[in-house]
Amino acid sequence: MIARPLVALALGAMILSTSLGAQKPHGYLDDGAFDVMAVLPPAPVKGDARYKADRTIFRQTRAMIGTPRYQLATADADYRQPALMHDFSCSAGVALTPEDAPRTKALVDRALVDTEGQTVIAKNSFKRLRPFLIDKGPICDSKTELAKSYDYPSGHATLGWTWALILTELLPDRATQILARGRAYGDSRFVCGAHNESAVEGGKLSAGATMAVVRTTAAYQADLAAARSELQALQRDPATPKPTGCDAEARLVAQRVQ
Repeated sequence: MIARPLVALALGAMILSTSLGAQKPHGYLDDGAFDVMAVLPPAPVKGDARYKADRTIFRQTRAMIGTPRYQLATADADYRQPALMHDFSCSAGVALTPEDAPRTKALVDRALVDTEGQTVIAKNSFKRLRPFLIDKGPICDSKTELAKSYDYPSGHATLGWTWALILTELLPDRATQILARGRAYGDSRFVCGAHNESAVEGGKLSAGATMAVVRTTAAYQADLAAARSELQALQRDPATPKPTGCDAEARLVAQRVQ
């Protein structure tokens, strides 16, 4: 029988590999360049205020099952890179695909090695249970699969916030829309019931802190410039497809769920 920490570590690695593809690139940071464990607050424990707030939010958001916002959370559960590019297309103002924006995808792929890597370390250090293992209630994802990994911080929130931060650098004129979508992507995890709200906040903090260091590297800045030129060309090209359903998505993104 495999010990639970090894299962969690393996699942975290699987998520990272799946989101980046079979052959993941090297990250921008050298080993030991950053330690997220010195930055993240500890995971909530039974009896403290954050733990109680997580319990309340999980129970209250079960009432959202079947609503359009819950349907968005269900769609957001797909963490593969093509799905994430689609998720951020409305906020970016241009349809993003791996085929049309390969340099942008490669930039985020490489940064995710660093941000997701730090989150996996934290997950397996704190070993916090997911909310549906504490309170009863349906969720929008597979309980069997999610139960194999830990809650805090959220890997999905790390993925979404990494995309949001990088796209904001690439398209600063769309910063408000992009960051709002990144926040909503994280919120989808506790709307879904797959994560506690504190885990979502932890995932965004993990991504943001790691990206602050990633941005200092010359390699990242070079790749950023190439991706910016790529997106600017897409914006100028009248043949570039426009995303659809953006008004409906914007209404859901604007809906505050806690």
